[in-house]
Amino acid sequence: MLNVSRNTAKGWLAFELNILRRLKYKTALLPFCGEPALGAYLKRWNSRVLSNDFAKSAWVKSVAVIENNSEFLTEETVSEILSDAYVPHYRLQNEALRNWFNETDSWWFDNVRQNIEHISSPTARAIAKTIAMGVGDYVLSFEPDTLELRQPLSTVFKRLWSVFPEPVNNGAENRCSNIIADDFIAENQADLMFLKLPPAHIQSPRHFMAWTAWREEWLRGNDQFWSDFEQKQVGKIGDSIETKSQYLELLKTTLNKAMHISQWAIAHVDEGFISSQEIAEVIGSVRNVDTIYTKDFTELTGMKAVIITA
Repeated sequence: MLNVSRNTAKGWLAFELNILRRLKYKTALLPFCGEPALGAYLKRWNSRVLSNDFAKSAWVKSVAVIENNSEFLTEETVSEILSDAYVPHYRLQNEALRNWFNETDSWWFDNVRQNIEHISSPTARAIAKTIAMGVGDYVLSFEPDTLELRQPLSTVFKRLWSVFPEPVNNGAENRCSNIIADDFIAENQADLMFLKLPPAHIQSPRHFMAWTAWREEWLRGNDQFWSDFEQKQVGKIGDSIETKSQYLELLKTTLNKAMHISQWAIAHVDEGFISSQEIAEVIGSVRNVDTIYTKDFTELTGMKAVIITA
């Protein structure tokens, strides 16, 4: 299943890039950036990238990969980050780590988080946090019967650092934001908006993020922020919804805020609840639809990838 998931993700990205390559733009706006791979590819095409995500974990990754044109972590900095990583203190500064990790691992993540804060460069801190999040995902990928295969976390950090992608300098000031998508769209100008629609879900954002929620709690230093995190998304696309019509109305509100952007590419995952035709009708009620592109992943996931240009 792991290989299927990876291949599907690569196929999805390839589909998105295939469509975006056909469009003309110098600046691309990504209101729901998620993973930064797409933005990194757009930089290689010499496009200026303005990315955003309300999840701090996605924002940090974007700063490390998209906003970053030249910085990297030195071996000396890595040594400082991993200094005394396993040494326990009086108590954990972030006790929410025990919701996810055993005591020894919790001390590692707690100490590494504090060590990273001593790095003077915000971009270098973002790179270090991105690598550390990879370590956490590595830890959580193991089941009880595979724990004996685990490597020490500091070793994993060094391995991930050694393969971290070199910064791409596209000669532009790429910017990454950590605000509500509607506000980000309204406040920025670009030639193209690539709007990757968040899935329609009835769960709260905390539960919908599932095991990746640990990243938010690690970065924010506790688990007390969730009520405020969810409250700020109420009435915005990405919020939990009860009905199909509610989601479509939120989408229309978001699109109305993007009328100043001349070109749209709207990415939708058709998994049966809301159809591509319904999304296209909402887009058509605001602006003329140009083309609907579809990629079938039903054999692997039961879903179709759809991009609608307008």
